[in-house]
Amino acid sequence: MQNVVERVINLLIYLLDSPSPVTADQVRQTVAGYGEQSDDAFHRMFERDKDLLKRMGIPLELRPTDKWEIDFGYTVDPNEYAIPDPGLNEQERVALSVAARMVRLGGTNAGLAGLLKLGGVEVGAGIEPLAADLGAEATVLGDLFLAVSERRKLEFEYGGSTRLLDPYGIAHRRGHWYLIGQTADGERVYRVDRISHLDVGKQSGAFVRPKRFQVKRAMSKHPWEAGTDETVHATVRFDPDVAWWAARHLGVDVPGDDYLEVELAVANRDAFIGWVLGFGPDAEVLAPTELRQQVLARVEAAVEAAR
Repeated sequence: MQNVVERVINLLIYLLDSPSPVTADQVRQTVAGYGEQSDDAFHRMFERDKDLLKRMGIPLELRPTDKWEIDFGYTVDPNEYAIPDPGLNEQERVALSVAARMVRLGGTNAGLAGLLKLGGVEVGAGIEPLAADLGAEATVLGDLFLAVSERRKLEFEYGGSTRLLDPYGIAHRRGHWYLIGQTADGERVYRVDRISHLDVGKQSGAFVRPKRFQVKRAMSKHPWEAGTDETVHATVRFDPDVAWWAARHLGVDVPGDDYLEVELAVANRDAFIGWVLGFGPDAEVLAPTELRQQVLARVEAAVEAAR
């Protein structure tokens, strides 16, 4: 069944990308899954796949390949294939945005580009998800829970370096899972979706977790403070319209009707950028230049994905 799905998807992509109608022979020579078949097998397979596309509502058409109408080929008009504008109102776009941000798959926000094409996300929503990443992180969470519960040592790659860790606990915050534990340099927090080449020790009870350790206390900082990036001090300015909300979130005095300018220690740049972008154009990273450029790059990538 998987081979059928892959073949039909490849066929659809080929038909959509081809600037002119393509013949059955061109399909056989170009689309993966057809070339190794005998003549009879190919024709039976191609007919079944065409019927499947039509049953799915895809506008597959047979059109002449030349002006004399001697030869004919198959095509799918991208304009006919695209769904019409559903005409969502503001409340419907907000609901769709919330639903799309509930889950990530493979560490990416797959619904963002589609949301922007449908009219954008609600003001202040940002790009960060509201719940766990069920893609990249899901593959290692089971091993991490085993290591924490049975006190097994861990070795993994993180940020280009090999890390050795006594895992104390796992926490979920702002759409990501975090691993907290002890290294030779002290207690550290790692974002799970950045972990690779995970190796769980075979020995149970390989370390003693401190009796006073609390996951909540270890994660009591702001998300951008819990990380292993090189710590930088970011200067952020908030416009008067959102300054009150930023002040409340940061636990500082409300500046009234003035701008709010704060300096924050950032050890998790991804979390920081996602938080800042949640304020839309009303927040601006002034320094350092490198972090400012990373924020602009995130915005440009989102705009490019929406085109």
